[in-house]
Amino acid sequence: MAKKKKPSCYIVDDDPFAVEAMAVLLKDAGFSVTTSTKSIGIIDDIAKKKPDVVLGDIMMPGVDGFQLCKQVRGHKALKKSKYIIVSAKAYEFDQKRSFEFGAHGYIRKPINRETFSDKINRILDDHIDMRFWGVRGTLPVSGKDRLKYGGNTSCVTLEFPREQFFIFDGGSGIKNLGDWLLSQQRKGIQGKIFISHPHWDHINAFPFFGPLYMQGNEFEVLGANQGDKTMREMVSAQMEGVYFPITFSQFAARVYFRDLEEEKITVDEIEVETKLLSHPGKCLGYRVNYNGRSVCYITDNEMYVETSPSYNPHYEKRLAEFIQGTDALITDCTYTDDEYATKEGWGHSCISKVVNLADMAKVKNLYLFHHDPDQKDDDIDKKYETASKMLRARKSKTKCIAPKEGDSFRI
Repeated sequence: MAKKKKPSCYIVDDDPFAVEAMAVLLKDAGFSVTTSTKSIGIIDDIAKKKPDVVLGDIMMPGVDGFQLCKQVRGHKALKKSKYIIVSAKAYEFDQKRSFEFGAHGYIRKPINRETFSDKINRILDDHIDMRFWGVRGTLPVSGKDRLKYGGNTSCVTLEFPREQFFIFDGGSGIKNLGDWLLSQQRKGIQGKIFISHPHWDHINAFPFFGPLYMQGNEFEVLGANQGDKTMREMVSAQMEGVYFPITFSQFAARVYFRDLEEEKITVDEIEVETKLLSHPGKCLGYRVNYNGRSVCYITDNEMYVETSPSYNPHYEKRLAEFIQGTDALITDCTYTDDEYATKEGWGHSCISKVVNLADMAKVKNLYLFHHDPDQKDDDIDKKYETASKMLRARKSKTKCIAPKEGDSFRI
């Protein structure tokens, strides 16, 4: 078998210490690396070597990083090369300007040794990092028989090559997410928090999200209003003095809100579609479309069985159209079929309905989510086995996955 070619990188930075640090990290990550501390006339050597990626600082004498980006992006021999700005300039203006010049990514100095090569690879592969921080529903749980899948409630993240950062729901899993971000010493985090609906298991850990208390971070919270109550009112109400010791006004980060309907919007240059779901109150599902791929987050959602007087084939048809062909369907599968028989009308689906939906919509990967708090790890294992068996019986191409808390996937 032929050896896989090493990815190649060309570093251009007038700071020799920064060059050495980046070169060491990338070599350790399997890159072949060429470096230069001079930017004038370097385009000819870059074009000769045709690297997979060029890293350039902004503040360089002679040819600055923006101009070098323009040279690389406009050179016929470098059509396949990516260009990434690596700069100590932390201003939002400079990041936006970099993308206007055609940069594929922007990494701030000082570089983080733990995440630097991963960021480079994400930009090169143009993939989405999807991570689960809580997969339970209704109530966080603990105990030795609930360790495999974890006990935290709904929270999922998507991270994109240009550092767009999407968070879905603020269940207890968002606490672990915050701890992870702080452990990486991330600063200037700009995230979008999409709330499906304001039931407790989807918002009650919002005040425990550490990055909200750090100046320089910025979060937009998006979700459905509930008629006369805005998303801001619903999230902030749980932090009123009678319920919680820390008030909303004590956030150091900039936090602002946006009410959504069933619509199609653009968020940080990424298309997001919303869908009203079958659940008590106003609940939204999300479809994120990025460069020919998509992720659907559909929880909480009840699909009634066909024998129920509440069965709605029109709704299920529209839902199938919404998730059609998605790469990843993260969806409510709270109950087994037997459990659902006694819990119809509680706003959640049983496993057979979820399998039917995924197969009908030709979903590529089905992620089982929002497990009932009474279910132990063995119970979730059985749901996974049941779903997989049903899909095989249908000769479906849909792959079933039962993600655990902390699991990460590349889309």
